[in-house]
Amino acid sequence: MALSERMITLRLPRLFIPLALVCASVFSASTTLASDLSVSPPNWWAGMEDSTVELMIYGDSIASADVSINVADVSIVETKHLDSENYLFVTLNLTKAQPQNLAITISYEDDTTTVLDYEIKAREEGSASRQGFQPKDAIYLIAPDRFANGDTSNDSLEGYADKLNRDYKGGRHGGDIAGIKQHLDYLADMGFTQIWTMPMLENAMDKYSYHGYSTTDYYLIDPRFGTNQEYVDLSEAAADKGIGIIMDMVLNHIGSEHLWMKDMPSHDWIHHNGSFSPTSHRREALHDPNGIASDIAAFADGWFVPTMPDLNQKHPQLANYLIQNAIWWVEYASLSGIRVDTYSYSDKAFLADWTSRIMQEYPNFNIVGEEWSVNPAITAYWQAGSPRYDDYQSALPSVMDFPLQVNVTNALLAEETWNTGLTNIYQTLASDFLYGDAGNLVVFPDNHDMSRIFSQLNEDKARWNMAMTFFLTVRGVPQVFYGTEILMKNPGTGDHGIIRTDFPGGWASDTTNGFTGIGLSQDALWAQARVKQLLSLRKTMPEVFNGEMKHYAPVNGVYTYIRLPDEGKASENRIIVVLNKNDEDIAFDMQVFEWALEGQASVRRLYDGKTIAIDSPITVSPMSATVFVVD
Repeated sequence: MALSERMITLRLPRLFIPLALVCASVFSASTTLASDLSVSPPNWWAGMEDSTVELMIYGDSIASADVSINVADVSIVETKHLDSENYLFVTLNLTKAQPQNLAITISYEDDTTTVLDYEIKAREEGSASRQGFQPKDAIYLIAPDRFANGDTSNDSLEGYADKLNRDYKGGRHGGDIAGIKQHLDYLADMGFTQIWTMPMLENAMDKYSYHGYSTTDYYLIDPRFGTNQEYVDLSEAAADKGIGIIMDMVLNHIGSEHLWMKDMPSHDWIHHNGSFSPTSHRREALHDPNGIASDIAAFADGWFVPTMPDLNQKHPQLANYLIQNAIWWVEYASLSGIRVDTYSYSDKAFLADWTSRIMQEYPNFNIVGEEWSVNPAITAYWQAGSPRYDDYQSALPSVMDFPLQVNVTNALLAEETWNTGLTNIYQTLASDFLYGDAGNLVVFPDNHDMSRIFSQLNEDKARWNMAMTFFLTVRGVPQVFYGTEILMKNPGTGDHGIIRTDFPGGWASDTTNGFTGIGLSQDALWAQARVKQLLSLRKTMPEVFNGEMKHYAPVNGVYTYIRLPDEGKASENRIIVVLNKNDEDIAFDMQVFEWALEGQASVRRLYDGKTIAIDSPITVSPMSATVFVVD
């Protein structure tokens, strides 16, 4: 078969088309450069902890080809093909490899050969010891399409069916990487030190593609957001301002327009033979001692929706593909963290391998899994170091604290009785013994999949203030959803397209600007200033937020807790938080904290900076959250 007949007609992941650096003149007339092949990962690095890399090479009838490498420091461990004749898996041993461009020779049955250029890069200095996000950090969650449109030239692109339609709640609105980059000063000034964006990998779907959770190319930033290089540039620009980048990764499913659905590597690559069968969403089935295997399969193997085919991570080549993809993005884009979508829906054994491999490469890294359960026993199961009912070994450092989110909201809305109201917060935190590291949980008032906290709390400013003060001072790593700081809301609807409304000021035509304050209401300006004030504490006393928390059981609608400095840190800094859910002033005896104040005669009230002596009762306002600072 001639080379021209071997050219791929399916849409290929554009990033993977390699540029051969070896001169064609050194080959015989039957040898060609690999312009008709795609390979993933598109490159790798020398000096990784795991010394092997498995290449997925895609090309017409490549499965039966022979592969060779003519260098001394790289060897081929194994080649493997599956059901499709168009995929070949090649495992390389890089134990002794130096940075170089490999010439991988692929010999076909028709005696033609192709040479694939593959780069082994040098790692950035200190890459393996990179520091992941920590409790002293504050995360800003962005829906990229809805935050800011910094480059209008990529709003609608040829070859992508889902075009710009800002008038449609489920359409693409044009936000992009350039828009985020242009507003890094705003985020840094507010006090955020990490950015988590909803996924920005290619979603070449016909419609409703803006959210990013229907991946069609695991190695390509969606060009309507920007390029891979622009993503790297964002990471570097953010780092210059003390901000890390957390990537949202989807391991459980792909988009139905992914190449794998047109040419599946193996018949068991997708659950249910590639046909839609819905998940039960019964995550309890994984833990139920009285349950049956079919209920586990109904949860773990089912699809979310027909346009999100469910991946079978039990397949070794697919599992390795996803593991290597995560490591590639960490190394390529200098990530400081990963957020994993629908964590528990993937295969349990795979999740243990996936997290272990990443943490093996980056021991100080951080990964947070989304386990949307309000039962802390189920949430805690996935975190590394948690006590368990079985011998499951998890290397997942962090979990989203959904139990705390729902109980804070309920506590602020419920009547105060002996077992409702603020006691719900106390009881939730009293279950921290279930977690391997409760201080590393990600806590949040709201996120991209639920109503805005201002709407959850019936647009009550006082309750919003109590919620935000709590989540920005309690143990854990706080995450704030974009616009929450300016009281964005979704009255009367739970539609995600409305919840993810455009941030005002992100588009040139906007008359209200959340970045500059122009046109914002006085309430929105007050809320923004309050969030900034609370976040300032993390910058001035990080040792407190990396430290421990002690709390008192609620009494008569008043709940108090203290944040103490990290052990081993020579610091007198600490903060005291008082939540008063009563409708009247409360006289509060600060001397109850004498054990923690270490001889301090006064404290500073955060909201007005007033110094207050602790030798007499302190008055706290009704329906308030008051922070007292010792510094």
